[in-house]
Amino acid sequence: MTAFSLRNVAPADYAEILPIYNDVVARSTAIYSDDPATLGDIENYGQMRLSEGFPFIVAVDDDGKIAGYGTYGTFRARPGYRYTVEHSVHIRPDLRGAGVGSMLMGELIKLAKAGGYHIMIGAVDAQNEGSLRFHDRLGFTRSARLDEIGRKFGRWLDVVFVTLNLD
Repeated sequence: MTAFSLRNVAPADYAEILPIYNDVVARSTAIYSDDPATLGDIENYGQMRLSEGFPFIVAVDDDGKIAGYGTYGTFRARPGYRYTVEHSVHIRPDLRGAGVGSMLMGELIKLAKAGGYHIMIGAVDAQNEGSLRFHDRLGFTRSARLDEIGRKFGRWLDVVFVTLNLD
């Protein structure tokens, strides 16, 4: 069985994060984007998170290969939302279901609590039962459903907002 460890993202990691991200874009509705990202897009995203003081962590396997990544950031820009963060976690396709997501989320939740945040939000495609059950197991509540607010693969998509009280 492969052991995984967590660490902060390093600039060299973005090249390994790119195919994970692009696999999610190409094969699922977990990211409401039709276009694959470039390495520059991923680097800019990571640098933005880090420059804003948010975590960006990776899970690595025994060989040092990236198994997945996770981060959180601003939910909405207005000051009244400053205690709420929205998370994002994505796992390498061959390792989904191997516990990497739980490991990353556990660390993100710990960091958010330590950072004084009150609520963590996830936006999950309503048809992604696996992700919804994953969040259920972590203690998230299915708080809201927004119908037909996204479009991908020629169909309208519904989003379920899941929330976790960090207090």
